[in-house]
Parts: sequence; C-alpha cells; structure tokens
Amino acid sequence: MNPVFAASDVADLIEKAEQGQRLSFEDGVRLMRSNDVAALGYAANLVRNRLHGDTTTYIVNRYLHYSNVCWDTCKFCSFYRKPGEPGAFAKPLDEIFSWAQRFAGQSIQELHIVGGLHPSLKYDYYLDLLRGLKRILPSTALKGFTSVEIDWFARISRKPVETVMREMVEAGLDSLTGGGAEIFADRVRDLLCPNKIRAARWFEIHEVAHRLGLKTQATMLYGHIETPQERIDHMLRIREVQDRTGGFQVFIPLAYHPENNALRGVERATGMTDLKVYAVSRLMLDNVPHLKCYWISAGLKLAQIALSYGVDDLDGIVYEHERIFHDAGSSTPQSVSEDEIRHMVREAGRVPCRRDSRYRLLEEVAA
Repeated sequence: MNPVFAASDVADLIEKAEQGQRLSFEDGVRLMRSNDVAALGYAANLVRNRLHGDTTTYIVNRYLHYSNVCWDTCKFCSFYRKPGEPGAFAKPLDEIFSWAQRFAGQSIQELHIVGGLHPSLKYDYYLDLLRGLKRILPSTALKGFTSVEIDWFARISRKPVETVMREMVEAGLDSLTGGGAEIFADRVRDLLCPNKIRAARWFEIHEVAHRLGLKTQATMLYGHIETPQERIDHMLRIREVQDRTGGFQVFIPLAYHPENNALRGVERATGMTDLKVYAVSRLMLDNVPHLKCYWISAGLKLAQIALSYGVDDLDGIVYEHERIFHDAGSSTPQSVSEDEIRHMVREAGRVPCRRDSRYRLLEEVAA
C-alpha cells in the first residue's frame, strides 16, 4: 500500500481493494463516512486502472424527450408536468420522426429516449415510436424507458412485463435506462416517491431485460434525505443481482439538484461528497464494469476530476435540449464537441475513446 495512506482511517480497506477482496456492507459504510477523500480516490483509481487502464469512453448520442407529462408526483422531480399545465407537452409521432430525419446518416451511436407516465398515450404509441425511429436510424441504438415506464406500459396494455419487453425489443429497443432507481430503501421512497414502483419491481424488470439479452444501466440519486447506510444498501442490491445476471453494464451516481421541485430545505451535495460517492461506488460494485460521471449533471470540471476517483465513462457529447437536469437547475452546457471532450480527457492524463451503446470501443486505444 502507498505509505502516504498508511495512517488513514480506511487503510485496511484500501489494502483489501489492492488485493481485490470484496468489500462488505460494514466496509462500505466506513468508506462512506470517511473524510479521507484522497485515500478513497487512490483506492478507486487502483480498481479503475485494473479494469480499464487509462481508457476513458464517451459516445456520440442524441436525446429525445417525447413527453414530460406524468401522473406521478415525485418530490425531487423538476421535469414532470400535469396534463394541461403550462409547459406540458407530448410530441406527435410525425413531429418526432421529422426531427429524427435530421440525423440520418450522421453516425449517431445512441438515441436516449426520455418521458414520463402519460395518462392518455396508448401502448401502441411507444411501439410505433420505436419502429419509426429504427426505420429512420437503423444503425443507431435505441436506449429508452426506465423500469418505471415499462411497468406503466404493462399496466396500460394489461400484458405481463416479459411480453412488453419482448414487444419493445421486436420494435427496436436496444437497451433499458437505469432511471427510477433513486434510493431503493422503502423509507426514502415512502417520503419522496410513494407511488413509484418498489425496488423489487425495479429489479424484476431489469432481470427480464437481462434474460432477453439486453444490457441495462443502474443509477442512484444521492444527496437528499438518504443515509450512508442506504447508499451502500442501494449499491449492494445491484451487486447481488449482477452476480446472478451480469446484465448491468454501468452504474451512474446522480447528485440531487434541489431547484424547482417540491423537496425543500436540502442543499446540493458538495464536490467532496460527489467524489466520495464515485470512489465508493467503484470500490463496492466490483462486478459492474463501468462507472459513469454524467457530466450534464455533475459539470465538466468535476467530471474531469472524477476520472481519478473511479470513473471511466463520461456519457455522451451532444444533448438535444436535455431537460431533466436543466429543469432542476443545472447550469451545464447543453452540449460539448467531440474535440472538447477528448481534450478534457487528455488533460486529465487519460486516453479518450469513442464507444458504442454496448461499451464496445470504436477506435484503437494507444498503448
């Protein structure tokens, strides 16, 4: 072990990480409570380098917000609108397809589809949406819908989740997003999103997706009312399912943005907390291959630093009017150029590499 960290309050856990030993719940809570962020970064960086070396990936992508109408009222959400409220929208398919036509032939690797639980849109709308997008952008991976939306589709179609997932895949869906996870603990969900599906249902839907051959994502919304123990519990539930299925390809910690929503009196997580969460995530989730810093939420400067705290992926370079985090108060730009993100990665001492939606590298990485 680096002698600099021999006196750290988590020195024994750093040694376990160096030896590739799996960390326990108690280990994770100790890590989350430690203020030795430098030591956490050192340990997380060891794991990151073991898995990926200096390679840092990104993807050329676009975002599609088909609707922001949602019947649910999650207290942390600044994106949703009720039907008829100012700013509420649900885009007709013709409008969406006309928009997508602009990107035909542009080598867009991924289209990320975002919406809500619209009380009036029919189930066929979503299947037709996927079919039309795949027809226009046949080589673009369609990453869409949270497990919360899949559960909603099952309810409005009165079909089992597995049938819904199969029909979605046949229509063109390539991967499932990780949203709706928030914090899995019932205590938190009871206070923040009591109407949202519980952790067991979230995992059930992802496991169906994994059985069908889809790779999916997992997220964690932190920095609101959750405890260190609840953060670690969240990670370990993902780790347990990953041991069985191997279907989660990336974990994405998302800091709560406190502006413009119903959750009052909560301050934005500090940069030190952000870095701690990234580092501990990398250390605890030893079986999830990638750790993403979603720069549109975290900011470009913090994302650059996070590359030394376990992060190996920076998501995409271009966002078509990203709404969820900007509605919540994010002041980050809507897009960066590919040259900008590559420069940012190189300046952090890492090697940038373009990837596809399944994290396959699309260019040779220099040794």
